[in-house]
Amino acid sequence: MSQNFDRHRRLRSSAFMRDIVRENVLHTDDLIYPIFVKEGQESKTEVSSMPGVFQFSLHELEAEVTELTELGIKAIILFGLPDDKDAVGSGAYHQHGIVQEATRLVKKIVPEMIVVADTCLCEFTDHGHCGVVKNETVDNDESLQLLKKTAISQAEAGADIIAPSNMMDGFVKIIREGLDEAGYIDIPIMSYAVKYASAFYGPFRDAANSAPQFGDRKTYQMDPANRLEALREAKSDEREGADFLIVKPSLSYMDIIRDVRNQTNLPVVAYNVSGEYAMVKAASANGWIDEERIVLEMLTSMKRAGVSLIITYFAKDVATYLKEMRR
Repeated sequence: MSQNFDRHRRLRSSAFMRDIVRENVLHTDDLIYPIFVKEGQESKTEVSSMPGVFQFSLHELEAEVTELTELGIKAIILFGLPDDKDAVGSGAYHQHGIVQEATRLVKKIVPEMIVVADTCLCEFTDHGHCGVVKNETVDNDESLQLLKKTAISQAEAGADIIAPSNMMDGFVKIIREGLDEAGYIDIPIMSYAVKYASAFYGPFRDAANSAPQFGDRKTYQMDPANRLEALREAKSDEREGADFLIVKPSLSYMDIIRDVRNQTNLPVVAYNVSGEYAMVKAASANGWIDEERIVLEMLTSMKRAGVSLIITYFAKDVATYLKEMRR
């Protein structure tokens, strides 16, 4: 006798059936891999809180980029670690700054590789904040002029995408105007539109040597308790000329990712941040989880929430997983 209820399990009856009805699929093309590049000729240094993530000198960058290409990864985001820092982060916009030199080198090795340049001052300032500091307060408008100079210098070096991460008010508008005036009208902006003042960034600050020397970043990064503020931030950046919108972090902010996705037609990008990476690596090292399954589930859930791209330290791992699954 037929029962009067829905038979949802019909579409889960075999692996092939599940494959053909799968709604969201993770691809290597979805991934952007962060790379930390340092000045000097030292050997690469592993970040203690991020197993498998290294700080590279320029002479070691070719091997890393070649490996990424072989894995099918098409985009990277560059973070610079300078030898010298100052109050205004001049290394961020110097013609021969570490990000600029790394960009030129990557474009020489693999011209088609998409190079995203992180556009901020915090890695280059001696105080560790994302702008010009006056009386222990970050001066928004004066910082914008230096961020514009940074973006233009990165575009001149060959960056394909400018990714401003500073969360100054008006940063997309000023950078877009600067790029256009300098003739870089076709260079897109991947805005860190929604960036929370999150505890999940701890390991990144080890990797980038960018912890603030006083105070915190809560006057310019967002309160994790707020949702509607995120929508206002994203809307402002889109209106000012952003071409992509980043939500950072990702795992605790899936609701925000979906909210942003629902209000924009621009590509939405999740930043799967350092603390999220470190937690999984630590649990895996202790044998508590199946790392491959956890990572694939996490990143697929970001796709399900509505992102088009994922910045992730797991990119090489995921590319390897996917390649093995296709065999």
